[in-house]
Amino acid sequence: MMHNSDSLAAEFERLRSRPGTGSAPPVLALFVVDVPGDAAGYEQRLRSVLSPAVRLGGTADFERESLPVDGVPDWFAAVSSGNEERAPHFARTGYDGYVGHTGGSRPWELQSWLFRFDPEEDSRGWEWWDATRAGPSRVHIWTDSQGESLFGCQDLLWAAYAAGAVRVDGPAIQKSAVWSAERGAER
Repeated sequence: MMHNSDSLAAEFERLRSRPGTGSAPPVLALFVVDVPGDAAGYEQRLRSVLSPAVRLGGTADFERESLPVDGVPDWFAAVSSGNEERAPHFARTGYDGYVGHTGGSRPWELQSWLFRFDPEEDSRGWEWWDATRAGPSRVHIWTDSQGESLFGCQDLLWAAYAAGAVRVDGPAIQKSAVWSAERGAER
């Protein structure tokens, strides 16, 4: 999936405020996330990690050796930089969950993760669409993968786990009407 300044601006706006139900593509990719505790707090942490990364995609000079980390939450920077002991419990648990989910892969280093948001980088096969609460400890993450069921999403999985997920299933392609119904039920 190629990203451009317009698609990144739209993605950033969806992170800041939820999209209208009439604006969705025909299908979305769904990730089912179980969290230990408050789904609303989890969703806020996840958005707080993805927002500065998507914003960087539209503003940063990716020719530089490192990207600015302004706006990246301290807890995410700690867990992504080999300082797990300085990260809060939810992020350390997520670190372990990601390692288990990926079969022992080392979690993402912060700069490597941020570079995935380079608009010229085509390995990020998704754009943020929304998150809905599917229960007191379950969140549904919705992404636009342009209808693809297999796409590069390890960067999203890392953010989902680091924000405190205990389990992530997906992606599974769903008609956008499923998202619209969930979003409408939350009101």
